[in-house]
Amino acid sequence: MNRLFLLRHAKAGWALPGMRDFDRALDASGIADAELMGAVMRVRDFVPDLTLCSNAKRARQTLEGLAGHTDTGRVLFLDALYSEDAAGYLDLIRANGAPGSLLVIGHNPMMEDLAIAVSGAGEDGAREMLNYGFPTSGLAVVRFDTPLSCAEQGAGYLEAFLTPADL
Repeated sequence: MNRLFLLRHAKAGWALPGMRDFDRALDASGIADAELMGAVMRVRDFVPDLTLCSNAKRARQTLEGLAGHTDTGRVLFLDALYSEDAAGYLDLIRANGAPGSLLVIGHNPMMEDLAIAVSGAGEDGAREMLNYGFPTSGLAVVRFDTPLSCAEQGAGYLEAFLTPADL
């Protein structure tokens, strides 16, 4: 089974004067949520073979929180995940996709746009929750019948959509 895990970075604090948005760190609730999502991913066997992670500080710290509680597979840090749109995210997934599972840790609105675009069908509850938005630490689990290198819009099945508030 080929799965795409789309995880929006955890909650970050506001930028201090003179600080770039790229350098914003997680706040205390973001750290806790990242750790919770890592534990939930382990329990549900949502374990990626490869992780693509934005190089933004809050995304890297989200990965650290996950990694303390579950396996994240091989990790690639990509600046493009900070600036690309949903179509760019899909190109990166295709370029790094192989049979198996891939975790993307990135930003909104790209995560929400991509989850909606690739999920042609899905569990009713998961689709309904995704319609309310993609909060920080939200995790969309999308199953594909083909390797992720062939992922297309509408070809996935949204298995689950989890947020820390719902756990």
